Amino acid sequence: MTVFILLFIVVMLRLVKLIGGKSGKYFVLQQKSLANVNGFIEEMINGQKVIKVFCHEPQAKAEFDKRNEELCHNATQANKFANIMMPIMMNLGNVMYVFVGTVGGLMVIGGVGSMTLGGIVSFLQLTKSFVQPLSQISQQVNSVLMAMAGAERIFSLLDEEAENDDGDVTLVSVKMEVDADGAEQMVETTEQHTGMWAWKHIDEAGNAEYIRLAGDVRFKNVDFGYSEDKEVLHDISLYAKPGHKIAFVGATGAGKTTITNLINRFYDIQKGQITYDGIDIKRIKKDDLRHSLGIVLQDVNLFTGTVMENIRYGNLEATDEECIEAAKKANAHGFISMLPSGYQTVLSGDGSGLSQGQRQLLSIARAAVADPPVMILDEATSSIDTRTEAIVQSGMDKLMEGRTVFVIAHRLSTVQNSNVIMVLENGRIIERGTHEDLVALGGKYYQLYTGGLELE
Repeated sequence: MTVFILLFIVVMLRLVKLIGGKSGKYFVLQQKSLANVNGFIEEMINGQKVIKVFCHEPQAKAEFDKRNEELCHNATQANKFANIMMPIMMNLGNVMYVFVGTVGGLMVIGGVGSMTLGGIVSFLQLTKSFVQPLSQISQQVNSVLMAMAGAERIFSLLDEEAENDDGDVTLVSVKMEVDADGAEQMVETTEQHTGMWAWKHIDEAGNAEYIRLAGDVRFKNVDFGYSEDKEVLHDISLYAKPGHKIAFVGATGAGKTTITNLINRFYDIQKGQITYDGIDIKRIKKDDLRHSLGIVLQDVNLFTGTVMENIRYGNLEATDEECIEAAKKANAHGFISMLPSGYQTVLSGDGSGLSQGQRQLLSIARAAVADPPVMILDEATSSIDTRTEAIVQSGMDKLMEGRTVFVIAHRLSTVQNSNVIMVLENGRIIERGTHEDLVALGGKYYQLYTGGLELE
């Protein structure tokens, strides 16, 4: 009877494995379906105006019903297999109990071996005590499977490799001091408002080397592709000296924004070199590199908080007066003053109460308060009317004085005063020069300027 019980336990364990495998499979599918439904709902809520404008409600509802039915099916199957495991195990235990009692009784009646009635009772009690923990464990297995299905998505995120940053050059605040010999030298300081920054590198001997942060950016024969088999930039070479304004124009997809993303090291190049004040940007720590850059993106992101806090996001050490001055430079002070609480007006929902142009003005003010040596303006005035653009442009010209500025623009009126205008096409620089030079050249820029060719 002991051998029989052991064989019966093997059968029970195989059933647990079979049912548990089915349950685990559907719990994983349930989590994926749930994520699918939640993502779809969030997307539809964020785009509800577009859905209403294009009368897409029936299709959106049908798609939601389809995804919801898939979630319902997977959840039903997962819970079905999870809930039948405990009853099956308990009933198998009862069948085994009855079988042991029946066989034991027949053995006593037939006088087989030395089995007694008391021995059968003891054996039955031990059998029940042996099977009960297995039944309880089988129920707990379902809870573990359910937890593992959800944890799998968390583990996959935790297992993602961290962004690699092997830079050894850092950005530090410095000031000029006179040494014993009467010569000026840069000295590192903890003061944040010296107005001077330097790149710091520790050499092999342990000595600190400082290079004054100026904003000299150079591309040398740079090739880049988001995937290795498809390049989007080909042999890009350019230089931007401190105080220069470099403009990029060209059709959508020509590679304008990609170039600025490479300066930030959002991506690393496959070939060539990008230097910043003579230092390969791969040697500069990413946080310090990005701290030296001011960026105004075409897509503005505002955060829940006051207007003042959103402007100060560019420089957490900035005072209220510096934030207000930055807003005046960006021509945002006027509309901010008309808000219910002025600079203390609380924004929420990514600044949904403001117009797109007003949100972009706040983004420009945020970059202005950062006071960086290099600025990147990616269609910074695309959502502003031409009258306001002219006012903002004059303020931005003051902001750009003494800085290296990269401008991406479709409105050629905003880049005519650039030191160099570069025309890109299919990831290559096909023309470069001042506004007057390119107009005289009579090429692609001339066609864009005279309206003979529209930017796509």
